[in-house]
Formats: sequence, structure tokens, C-alpha cells
Amino acid sequence: MRRFDGGTGREPPLLTLRSTPDNPVPPGGTLIAVGTRDDCTLRAAYWQTTARTCRGTVCLLQGRAEFIEKYYETIHELRARGFAVVAFDWRGQGESDRRVDNPHKGHVARFDDYRLDLRAVAETVLVPLMPEPHVGLAHSMGGCVALLGALDGWLPFRRLVTVAPMLSIRMIRWPAGAALLSQGLHRLGLGSRYIPLGKPVSIATNPFAGNRLSRDPVRYARNAAAAREVGAGAVGDPTIAWLAEAFRAMARLRDPRAAPRITLPTLIVAAGADPVCGTPDTERFAARLKAGHILVLPDSRHEILTERDAIRQDFWAAFEAFVPGSPLPSHAEVEAHAVAVPVA
Repeated sequence: MRRFDGGTGREPPLLTLRSTPDNPVPPGGTLIAVGTRDDCTLRAAYWQTTARTCRGTVCLLQGRAEFIEKYYETIHELRARGFAVVAFDWRGQGESDRRVDNPHKGHVARFDDYRLDLRAVAETVLVPLMPEPHVGLAHSMGGCVALLGALDGWLPFRRLVTVAPMLSIRMIRWPAGAALLSQGLHRLGLGSRYIPLGKPVSIATNPFAGNRLSRDPVRYARNAAAAREVGAGAVGDPTIAWLAEAFRAMARLRDPRAAPRITLPTLIVAAGADPVCGTPDTERFAARLKAGHILVLPDSRHEILTERDAIRQDFWAAFEAFVPGSPLPSHAEVEAHAVAVPVA
């Protein structure tokens, strides 16, 4: 894994990609520090395909509290299918910059900041370095951000696949009251505090029994080990500001007028047994799409990409049917853009 500074000429910050015995770093990638327009530094990485011909590039948009290491298996599978891959950590998680003192807090001041993150990754990595067509693969919160981008017309992709997108949160018993309370506390200047009863412990390290994320014990244990390895990169509970902004974003998407305005071809793959995000709200949203489809995998929990093999096979079949990548020459020119820096 090589590192470079994205053409800034400055010494890049010390970034790493962590490995565990069951989750090694995919070989042949480049690790890069990406600067946003509001002076935030993001950790990003990209890989070329391992297939003989390239079908384009898939950009991974993480869910809340996730990190690049959690997607190694997905990166391997995409590369074997003929895709180059771009992965990055949103601000406030992974090894990207924090805007609060406690790195365990899952914080963002406003969801529009995620637009700045994706714009920086697109301008620094995706557009100048990666082969087209560009496709977004977004999970949970990343799906919410991507659907907002499709609604507002700024998403840098030709097609979008969202996995268990966050259009509602099932873990909150009284969402209307929680929305009003979090937005009120945010206006009072308390946005950087944890939500009530919030803790610094990552959800990915909870015991397998009764977990909300996956029914696959091997993949769950692998991700838990990765979360322990990255430490504060696997953030704990969100802040009041994050929750307030999430409610605003979800309300925009659930407006019946929103989905029909999305013209970007979109595939939504929802989890039928999702205890994190509300699948019925996702189905109502998808029913209004004019350029989209939905597939509900009935036995899946929230993290479809780390579920049991049978569920994942259904996902990949839907992905392959929806993303018709046309073979392109391998993008060897990308090497000319990278300034090699030894990895610590």
C-alpha cells in the first residue's frame, strides 16, 4: 500500500490501513490524504481491478461509525468482478479528521459537510484517477447522503446502489419527539455532546448474540476484531448534532415529492429483518422512484454485505444485473499521478 498527498505538495499526514489475521489489507492499493474545501483531511484509498479488463469504478460510501477496514472483503469482490474501487472515511470516523475533542464521538455539524467530503474525493481521486463509468455503492447513512445527492443533482455517479439506506431509525422508540428534542438541543449549542445515554463503545464490538447487524458469526467476529484494531476509528454513539441533522435529512427524503424528482438510475437493496433502519419507509420511498428499483432480502439484518453467503449471493446477483459495466482498458496512467511515499 503506497501513500501520496493528492498533489498538494505537503507532507501527507500519517495514515494507515490496519490488518488483522482474518482481514488483511487488499494488496496493490494507494492510500491518500484528501483535503476538503473547509480544511478537513480525509483518509481515502483506491485500487485497480484484478480482472483482465476494467468495467469502471465503484466508490464505497460508508455507514455511520464505519471505516475502510470493514470493507476489505467487498473491495476484493468488486475488483475480481472487474471494477476499480475507491474507499474513504467520512469526517468524524475512521482515520479522517474530527471536529470534536473526543475522537470516539460520531459527530458532524451538518449533513451538508458530507457533500464536501464526497466532492473532495471525487475531485482528487475519482475523476482524475479512476476509470469510468463511476458507480456509487452506499450503505445505511451513506445511502441517505447519496440519495440526498441524487435528489439535489450533485452526485458524481452514473448509477447508484444503496444497501439498507437510512430513511428512518428503528432503534429510537419515539422518533418525532427525539427529532424535536435533538434539534432544540442543537440550537442551544449542545450539538457536540453525546446523545442522552450515549457511550464511546462501537456497536461493531457488541456480542454476536442479539446483535442488529448480521447473522453470520464469522464475518461479525472479523469486523469486531477490525473495530478493536482501529480503536477510536470505530466511533461510539453519535452526538446530538449528528442526530438532529439525520432527522432533517431523512424527513427530506420521506417527503412524497422527493423520490419522483430523482432521475439517477438507482437500485435499493433493503434488509427484510433490519432492526436498525425502517424497511417499510424504504419501500414506500422506492415505490415513488421513476428511475429506480428495490429488492428486499427477507432474512437479512442491517449489514447485507456482511451477511451469510446465501444473502450476499442474492445481493451480488442484483448488483451485476443493475450495473452493466462496459469493458475498458486498464487505467495504467493512474500511476503517473501518484507521488510515492514510504508507509510507516
